[in-house]
Amino acid sequence: MKKRLSILGSTGSIGTNALSIVRMFPERFQVVSLAAKKNVDRLASQIREFSPELAVVYDGSAAEALKARLPSDSRTRVTWGEPGYQAAAAHEKADMLLAAMVGAAGLMPALAAIEAGKDIALANKETLVMAGQIVMGLARKKGVRIFPVDSEHSAIFQCLSGQRRQDLEKIIITASGGPFIHRPMAEFHTIRPEDALKHPTWAMGKKISIDSSTLMNKGLEVLEAHHLFGVSMDRIEVVIHPQSVIHSMVSYRDGAVIAQLSVPDMKGAIAYALSYPERLPLSQPPPAFDRIGTLSFEKPDLKRFPCLGLAFAACKAGGTMPAVLNAANEVAVAAFLKEEIGFMDISRVIQETLDKHRVTLNPALPDILAADRWARTRAEEAVRVFRQRI
Repeated sequence: MKKRLSILGSTGSIGTNALSIVRMFPERFQVVSLAAKKNVDRLASQIREFSPELAVVYDGSAAEALKARLPSDSRTRVTWGEPGYQAAAAHEKADMLLAAMVGAAGLMPALAAIEAGKDIALANKETLVMAGQIVMGLARKKGVRIFPVDSEHSAIFQCLSGQRRQDLEKIIITASGGPFIHRPMAEFHTIRPEDALKHPTWAMGKKISIDSSTLMNKGLEVLEAHHLFGVSMDRIEVVIHPQSVIHSMVSYRDGAVIAQLSVPDMKGAIAYALSYPERLPLSQPPPAFDRIGTLSFEKPDLKRFPCLGLAFAACKAGGTMPAVLNAANEVAVAAFLKEEIGFMDISRVIQETLDKHRVTLNPALPDILAADRWARTRAEEAVRVFRQRI
């Protein structure tokens, strides 16, 4: 029997890779809904190929543009906006949601899917960063399984498989270090968006590429791992591993360390989440160890990359602070991509926003959403200040 999928973020890197897996295994998977933001050309192509029952875009104008690109006999219903995204996530025929939307926009659709009893292949780390306690609690209540899609969390999930949880000592998340890991800090003020988008080992979307260059991506992954695996922050470590062959490791109390290794390609992690516990024959080669040579590791420098330290501090503060961290980062990254602020201003915008926030502990969902809105306003104010200095 085919597994029926809803894919949110279908035109992005994760979504297109997921659809390539569906294309490889048409006997295993069926697409019932697709959602994107405004890339109507790519979405229209996907609709023509996979014939979902529902397609969703960001706004009414994008919806009209999408309809104009579909054949007159298309049976795909087109809608838009937040209600549309939630409807796609909770589609009555779907068995699983692949949550691959970028940023805070992924939270409410994920909650809608959980309420509807849909398993989730989670690529949107911000969902757990913002509201991890609420999301995981609701998933347990509804009997919903959440499978990690991020390569690091997929690796941890695999390294924990078959092991006694009480024997766990530490989770070790690896980071490539991005394009500036060895660039002199004195040159950071010259970094342009096009420089930050040139990731040395991964092909990713713009936002996550910038997050990788600041190491904020690792900070968000620490927060995600904290909730996903129920591990305290003092038992999560980040190490720089430029070769991106070891995707993460788990150490146990007897001193043993189990690592998951593969080539830097997201198809493996996506396929494992979609097909668990089975491994699909993807025809992907294992790492060529005879050509790789040395696998190196180093400690992250929080002075050079303060965003990682800010993420640890936000997790320690708890409550609404991680949601504020995430919102401020989204605003700062967007401003950097538009060249409104400099590379080093990203962490400064986030720091100023965090400093002004009064934390609400044990927040309900309305508290988290309010903190997200507050943080975006404050971060935009900080961006305007730093913009004047460029």
